[in-house]
Amino acid sequence: MAGLHGKKIILGISGGIAAYKCAELTRRLKEQGAQVRVVMTNGAKAFITPLTMQAVSGEPVSDDLLDPAAEAAMGHIELAKWADLILIAPASADVIARVAHGFANDLLSTLVLATDAPVALAPAMNQQMYKAPATQTNLDLLNTRGFLLWGPNAGDQACGDVGPGRMKEPHELLHEIQQHFQPSAQPLAGISVCITAGPTREALDPVRYITNHSSGKMGFALAKAAADLGAKVDLIAGPVQLPTPANVTRVNVQSACEMYKAALEQAQQSDIFIGCAAVADYRAADVQSQKIKKSSDTLSIELVKNPDIITEVAALTSKRPYTIGFAAETQDVAQYAKDKLKRKNLDLICANNVAIQGQGFNADENALTIYWQDGEEDLPLAAKSTLAQTLIAFIYQKYQQTT
Repeated sequence: MAGLHGKKIILGISGGIAAYKCAELTRRLKEQGAQVRVVMTNGAKAFITPLTMQAVSGEPVSDDLLDPAAEAAMGHIELAKWADLILIAPASADVIARVAHGFANDLLSTLVLATDAPVALAPAMNQQMYKAPATQTNLDLLNTRGFLLWGPNAGDQACGDVGPGRMKEPHELLHEIQQHFQPSAQPLAGISVCITAGPTREALDPVRYITNHSSGKMGFALAKAAADLGAKVDLIAGPVQLPTPANVTRVNVQSACEMYKAALEQAQQSDIFIGCAAVADYRAADVQSQKIKKSSDTLSIELVKNPDIITEVAALTSKRPYTIGFAAETQDVAQYAKDKLKRKNLDLICANNVAIQGQGFNADENALTIYWQDGEEDLPLAAKSTLAQTLIAFIYQKYQQTT
């Protein structure tokens, strides 16, 4: 891949053990011809010294918003205008929160507000801090505002925990920066992908409904991964509060019947169909027009079967897309997945064991086994964003073999 000659990059380092990786990242950026200016928070200096970063960058390190020498010429504004890209790595939970809410109480957060350059963040923190609702809400907010989020990886952590929150390695961040400035050819350009995501809600009365624990995160991650590779993506989403990925067309639905109608219409205009939604198998035979009152100790509700969306898509005789299903199981995962693959005439099925704590429904990580007619492939536990990238690449590889 071509170098980064002449690109002006601000590397913002916040407090975290992953700060030690920044010396290597700076060295690699310099080798590619980039100009690197380093900005450090007070917390960052507890993990790596400004002298180290000055030595590898060849430039003075900036760490004080109110430095009299620099601010005589409004140095923070000049630095903000200088940058072609600001990368915050590691991006701690604290920095993510302050950037998301527009704080400007140190040099790094002020630069983010003062620049018109793209800003990327490489999250790095304890896995529980990363999974915390506040952190996930802040990341979603940054995503909707166009910030670039690179990572995190999952794995062993310095504290002894295992899970998502590891900062991407220097070579991975270098690749992200190269891709940002010189995006490679998009292999899915010209390919139309339809994805269903999230749960459905089946009304019982005006205030109650039947649903499930699906968060929609896996389907939304797949939509983003496909769009990033150039695909035209239509996302049919059940009732979830997730931001729509960039360059994705979203259709919101509530019930299985609504999702069925939208999916059958869109599937015939798509090259690839991915049924990632957790669609309710049954709905109430009669939806009450008024709230059901608690008039007895028991309540019987008659349920009728919902249409099977993935089966109907796979059964299309005209304009049938390459069809991928999901099997979220709690036992005998391989057996049930292989049966569904054959019975529903799918091209691929992605199976996961949602009985394992920390993966699947409502989790930020997942692990899958992909089955097809004469093979299978394991995708180990990873952040759903990372897993989605791997899965989309795999699906596209299999799709190409059929065209």
